Amino acid sequence: MQLVFIRHGQPAWDLDGLAVDNPGLTDIGHEQAARLAERLSCIDTLAVDELLVSPLVRAQQTAAPIADALGLRPSTLEWLREIQAPAFEGTPTQQVQRVFEENRGRSVDDLWDGLPGGESFRDFHERVTGGVRGLLADAGAVPVSPAPPMWKLDHAERVVMVVAHAGTNATAIGFLLGIAPVPWEWERFVSFHASVSTLVPMSISGASSFSLFRFSDVGHLPEELQTR
Repeated sequence: MQLVFIRHGQPAWDLDGLAVDNPGLTDIGHEQAARLAERLSCIDTLAVDELLVSPLVRAQQTAAPIADALGLRPSTLEWLREIQAPAFEGTPTQQVQRVFEENRGRSVDDLWDGLPGGESFRDFHERVTGGVRGLLADAGAVPVSPAPPMWKLDHAERVVMVVAHAGTNATAIGFLLGIAPVPWEWERFVSFHASVSTLVPMSISGASSFSLFRFSDVGHLPEELQTR
């Protein structure tokens, strides 16, 4: 199974100086999504079997032109949501930025607990990795080793595309590569908006392990549309 992880386009987090909790895309974000969809439709060797999408608006709007371009019906999965932040809707954006900046100064143990009022990184990690395990199991993959992570894959040629978020994608990728998690995954593996990251199965020792073939590829975007 080849896994293609796409981060959503640029979101409109700010509305007249106030925070938006579940934003749609900016004009730039829509252009990023359109260019990505156009690029994907031109890759003859990429036959996508399944398109999985986070329920959040920015991911749904990014996936829509991709689904149209590839002729796919997307499946929305709750476990692909980004880590849930506290409710900031209507809070001055500068105040929200200060909260995130100050959060970096907390101890590592505290960071695992997440922001007060939000989802803990422990719960987020379990949600995402549990979803990945289920995805592989549904495709007939049988785990043979947790460390390093290896599977028996019945459909190694199957291509699954995921449209989600920086944290969700980074957590899934780290898990599949056997990298110990940290509660700042989205900043350890920094992906750009509307970027493409690809994991391909590698046959080894009678089973399969995932190889990071491409990470945060934005070759389909001109420099002025490359944002993070």
